[in-house]
Order: sequence, then C-alpha cells, then structure tokens
Amino acid sequence: MAIKNILVVDDSPTELHLLQEMLARNGFTITTARSGEESIEKLKTFRPDLILMDVVMPGMSGFEATRTITKNPATSGIPVIICTTKGQETDKAWGLRQGARDYIVKPVVESQLLEKIRAL
Repeated sequence: MAIKNILVVDDSPTELHLLQEMLARNGFTITTARSGEESIEKLKTFRPDLILMDVVMPGMSGFEATRTITKNPATSGIPVIICTTKGQETDKAWGLRQGARDYIVKPVVESQLLEKIRAL
C-alpha cells in the first residue's frame, strides 16, 4: 500500500510542526490531532494510511490510543508507528504489544522515519 495520508498525533505544537514539515517535504499529506481522544474521534470520519502516535499526552496516552485503534475492527488495518521520547526497551516492547507496527524515539531523524514508513 502506498502511504500518502498520515495522521500525526502529538500534544506538542513544536513536535507537530517539525513532523509536518518533514513529512510534507517528502510528499505526504498531513492531518494532526493533539490527543489520543482526538485521534480516535478523527478516525470516525477520516482514514489515514498511517498514524504517527506520541505516547506522553494528557488524558489518553498514546499506548492506550494505539491499543484502541488496533483492536477496533474498523481501524485495525491502519498501521501505527509510535513516535516518542520514551526510549527504554520496555517502552518499545509495550508499544509493540499494544499493536504498533514500529517504534521511533525522538528526536526524529528524517531518514530513519522515511525508512520505517517505506518498510510498511
């Protein structure tokens, strides 16, 4: 599947801006959400090809949102890459157990992110 539309979920305006710039420069169309709850709400009317999910957010964490998205039959086909500052191996293992396809630690290196997107 060719990935064109990406939902970026992050509560940090700076991180959202950086990821938007990086992805737009590489030809992707970006939609944003500032919380796990907002991402789930947007998925009721929008089907991205990929979700980049932060973990540490107020309210529903990215781990919880990822689990909700990947366990719901209506959205389970949308790949999620967790994109977070939480870099411990236990965090990565937990994220993958929630249904994420991959895991990347901030600060995001553009070439690594693009490689992970291409690998899907």
